[in-house]
Amino acid sequence: MILDMFKLDGKVAVVTGANTGLGQGMAVALAQAGAKVVGVARRSCDDTKKIINGFGGEFAEVIADLSSTEVIPSILEGSVKAFGRVDILVNNAGLIRRCDAIDYSESDWDDVVTVNQKVVFFLSQAFAKQYMKQNSGGKIIGVASMLSYQGGVRVPAYTASKSALMGLTRALANEWAKHNINVNAIAPGYMVTNNTAQIRDDEERNSAILERIPAARWGTPEDMQGTIVWLASDASNYVNGFTVAVDGGWLAR
Repeated sequence: MILDMFKLDGKVAVVTGANTGLGQGMAVALAQAGAKVVGVARRSCDDTKKIINGFGGEFAEVIADLSSTEVIPSILEGSVKAFGRVDILVNNAGLIRRCDAIDYSESDWDDVVTVNQKVVFFLSQAFAKQYMKQNSGGKIIGVASMLSYQGGVRVPAYTASKSALMGLTRALANEWAKHNINVNAIAPGYMVTNNTAQIRDDEERNSAILERIPAARWGTPEDMQGTIVWLASDASNYVNGFTVAVDGGWLAR
């Protein structure tokens, strides 16, 4: 039956930035679809664990600061130790620093690009090697942005890194599809998260954004759940190198 293709029973999903916001929402969705979930974050994922355990799901935690590639071996090792294997990687953790481009500092640039681009690549590489070792195939899902398509304002490093993520999704898919590894991404629209609190608190900008969204509302973590389960499941086995916009119609406008 077609709905069976969306089930993740027996799969192990690793979600970075799983302690809050979109990462938490996606972790919960993957667990509801049957996956065992490993949450990776700098801080405790207790809230996510409580939600998942509440409906009988399985959750493990790896505390890691994704500002450096040095933590990558511990993430992979901790995930395999928790559940014996890995099948799905969701590169959700991200960093944004807002400043006029004319004043943007090198340190802010390096911090953002390291988390959003460099660590994403090398973590994906480590998981791809593990998938090949397991001879199992696997899924790698990036979290892009509307600024993978557009320039934005006062976020040059974020825009550069999220644009790079879309290109990286294509590049990795080209090399790894033959190994039964699907590399795709989701581009959230304007979502209610910690990263957008400053914009939502700005009455003028908030109003301008809502006027452009055909759905006439900000997105929520729940709006990401159907897409993440689809991309993590066998239902998307012939989808490679694509970035799916979940944006309430923003790009269509």
